[in-house]
Amino acid sequence: MLFHTWAFLAFFAMVYPVHLVLRRTRFMNGWLLLASYVFYGAWNPLYLPLIAWTTVSSWLVVRLMENSLRRKAWVAAGVAANLAVLGFYKYGGFAVENLNALLAAAGVAARLPAPDVVLPVGISFFVFQALSYVVDAYRGDVAVERSLVRFAAFVALFPQLVAGPIERASRLLPQLQSPPRVTGAHVAEGLSLFLVGFFKKVALADALALYVDRVYAAPDRFQAPALALATAAFAWQIYFDFSGYTDMARGVARAMGFQLLLNFDNPYAAAGLGDFWNRWHVSLSSWFKDYVYIPLGGNRRGTARTYVNMALTMLLSGLWHGAAWTFVVWGAIHAAGRAATRDLERTSFYRERVPRLAKQLAVFAFVCFAWIFFRAQTLGDAWAVVSGIAAGGWGDPRFPLPVAALVGAVWAYQLLYAGESRLKRVLEWAPVRVGLAAFMIAYLLVVAQPGAKPFYYFQF
Repeated sequence: MLFHTWAFLAFFAMVYPVHLVLRRTRFMNGWLLLASYVFYGAWNPLYLPLIAWTTVSSWLVVRLMENSLRRKAWVAAGVAANLAVLGFYKYGGFAVENLNALLAAAGVAARLPAPDVVLPVGISFFVFQALSYVVDAYRGDVAVERSLVRFAAFVALFPQLVAGPIERASRLLPQLQSPPRVTGAHVAEGLSLFLVGFFKKVALADALALYVDRVYAAPDRFQAPALALATAAFAWQIYFDFSGYTDMARGVARAMGFQLLLNFDNPYAAAGLGDFWNRWHVSLSSWFKDYVYIPLGGNRRGTARTYVNMALTMLLSGLWHGAAWTFVVWGAIHAAGRAATRDLERTSFYRERVPRLAKQLAVFAFVCFAWIFFRAQTLGDAWAVVSGIAAGGWGDPRFPLPVAALVGAVWAYQLLYAGESRLKRVLEWAPVRVGLAAFMIAYLLVVAQPGAKPFYYFQF
């Protein structure tokens, strides 16, 4: 069920009034759980048992671990139970495919059958959310949740179920333990967030996708201008698509009285790669930092080990996004970039002498280069894009100028809002924000193309 469809609006129109009635009763979490399972089951009810398994196994492991002398064994069991689901459905086919390739290279004729399964939408998100609870409970960072219904509502809460943000139990469970406060200001804030996210998705991401898909479907047919523009367009497409989902999720949750994590903080205004990862997909970046990078040793075991830990974390982050070598290469590129710039970004020369705009443009260019491997279907296609851009040449890219103007306006807005510009106060002025809202509504009604396209991150 997509946020930007009539089906979701009808669903929410039925769920919301009942939530307002039940939010001060012990039945609230049961209603949220039922609504969330209906929301997810609308995609494919056969995969509801996966959420149930992830939920029950994680909750039960923590309860058994609470007073056990074998806490390490229980936390290992909880981690294994979650990763087994993720590994089979997301990486089983990839593992078998590569194993068969190795067997063929070794001259072995036998081939292993690949599992014929459809990747459950949002599996990486709800598995990571449940997994973080198991680890946090083991560390003593979160209280043991004794209500299975409340914990199930935490894992499956429908606004952020299929594409995040990945919430921590320490943030979201307390909001489910006491009646959420819903005011007119909360509803207005929720509607504003939802409108911004809707505009990002429908008016910007989907419009950019038309151009990006055409170029990346056959990169060898296009010259450098089109390939470069399509790559930059994809950088904005995936940002508008993913942050648009997050905005809508946060808007729906806010109207219900819940506060979800800010998942994107103007990432293309970043002045360094470290800064970029503090702004892009914040919930995932912090998840890998807390549950992979720091347990590996972080920066506590010397410079060489720090860089190894950074590289492993980025490679795993790339693999999290998809079972393909293109994502591994994407992670490796970012690992190399962080290793090359980590010390530089800490120098006073970089912070004070290099113009901020130059740093922002350099970061954007590097991130765009890495996006080539993220977007390409194969490594061969990625190389075709890279070599095509390097070869130069000129051909009319036929990029839609109205969309380019909108993207340019958004980028200028973000750079001004994220910086120290005096215009920041003007951008926060109520009449300006009301005018922007009116423009977005008018644009959606008059210009935007009809048809609901899935969110890009649903495939992860």
